[in-house]
Amino acid sequence: MADAAPKHKVVIVGGGFAGLLAARGLNKQPVEVTLIDRRNFHLFQPLLYQVATGALSPANIAAPLRSVLRKQRNTHVLLAEVMGFDLAAKTVSLKDGSTVPFDSLIVAAGSTHHYFGNDGWEQFAPGLKTIEDATEIRRRVLTAFEKAERSTDAAERARLLTFVIVGGGPTGVEMAGAIRELALHTMRYDFRVIDPAKCNVIIIEGQNRVLGAFHEKLSGKALDALRKLGIEVKLDCHVTDIQADHVVFKADGGKAEATRIDTATVVWAAGVKANPLGKLIAVALGVETDRAGRVPVNPDCTVGNRPDVYVVGDLASQKGADGKLLPGLAPVAMQQGDFVADAIVRRVKGTSPRGPFSYRDKGTMATIGRGQAVAESMGFRFSGFIAWLAWLFIHIMYVVRFENRALVMFQWFWNYMTRNRAARLITGERPPDGRTTV
Repeated sequence: MADAAPKHKVVIVGGGFAGLLAARGLNKQPVEVTLIDRRNFHLFQPLLYQVATGALSPANIAAPLRSVLRKQRNTHVLLAEVMGFDLAAKTVSLKDGSTVPFDSLIVAAGSTHHYFGNDGWEQFAPGLKTIEDATEIRRRVLTAFEKAERSTDAAERARLLTFVIVGGGPTGVEMAGAIRELALHTMRYDFRVIDPAKCNVIIIEGQNRVLGAFHEKLSGKALDALRKLGIEVKLDCHVTDIQADHVVFKADGGKAEATRIDTATVVWAAGVKANPLGKLIAVALGVETDRAGRVPVNPDCTVGNRPDVYVVGDLASQKGADGKLLPGLAPVAMQQGDFVADAIVRRVKGTSPRGPFSYRDKGTMATIGRGQAVAESMGFRFSGFIAWLAWLFIHIMYVVRFENRALVMFQWFWNYMTRNRAARLITGERPPDGRTTV
């Protein structure tokens, strides 16, 4: 008997929302799928701030890729780091020197923090993109309270109990609200010297309102909710310097002098940029990335004149029906991943494509704190407890595995009933003498 014809090889770079949805869309199709990621798990990034404030554990929002895709017999998962692309040879180069051939390539490598040319700030103001980021922020936040408990200097204690969030988008607003509630309710009676509820949480935002992507009315309601929590919001201000013990910012316009805030904990939520792999694939294809490093893609998510190369998710620069760039949100990435999977299947089967990618905007939402959120969907805008319930439901549905959903639901229910955050662990630093016990 003659050998069967080799199957169409699809290589997916990145196991985030876009990459995972693309892999799932190719299940039971006449293709061979190789999913490459330098981490062995899929991470639900929208809930990282809850890990950073002790509400959830890392395992609650992460799922091993091999486990998620174990029933897809046509899918192979590789734990590896991609270093480049040879489009002439149609191969992906890995850090260990090996290569992976492809007939169709999907690049969904995601994004990272953007410090706008001030990369030295990263050591003092970590962003929130990885499990390591979340646990490091958790360590810094909880350690600040512990040090304040032992400090006998009023100024030093005030510095330790001041938390600065740079950026008033969804991540910044959610992070600020979570820190404030952690201090106001969860830890209020845990200390004997300090009163955690007297901590200062400050948001510094460059625009004239928080949640700038939302309708003005919702932004106003979010601002009111933040202030009711006791969070100070500084609008139309830009950070000019970040050091280990302070932040300097300046109000836009006029000749206002710079203001210094003494603080021990800064969280960066002011911007993101594309993964460096975006630049590599753009150079290989002969196209220019935008200022954030995103790759301009065609209406069908391909790049340049290569019908076999797709870029999706946060790495892609693509305009919607309104002419505006699609936002770097999980729903966009998921729909793009599903779209390119369908496009590849149609191409392999020789059927006509279903047309250009069209994003179905089902709405956006952000939570401020317990029972407080804002949301807009299909022309409807709502806030408060109803928006908070909608936020809970949507985020539960987006969590990948059923067991993770169950864990998160139980943890949220317990947190709501008791105001407790069980994952308040200070990890990441080895004791000075190397011992693991007292």
